[in-house]
Amino acid sequence: MAEHAIDLGQLESHLWEAANILRGPVDAADFKTYLLPLLFFKRISDAFAAEERLMTILQPKGLLEAKYKTAFTP
Repeated sequence: MAEHAIDLGQLESHLWEAANILRGPVDAADFKTYLLPLLFFKRISDAFAAEERLMTILQPKGLLEAKYKTAFTP
């Protein structure tokens, strides 16, 4: 079985053509309608995951209450 090595330029070209086929006749500027909400949801998901990790670290040590009391005290 022969291996076919491709360089980075060929890979990028192939992926770009595949994206153009999948995109179809939609104008590239219209993708902001799809991409901006995806980026927004990704940011919310990452922030939630980070906060959840922080809570799992602080809760067993008894630091969770102290952290939030100082963070949200007016």
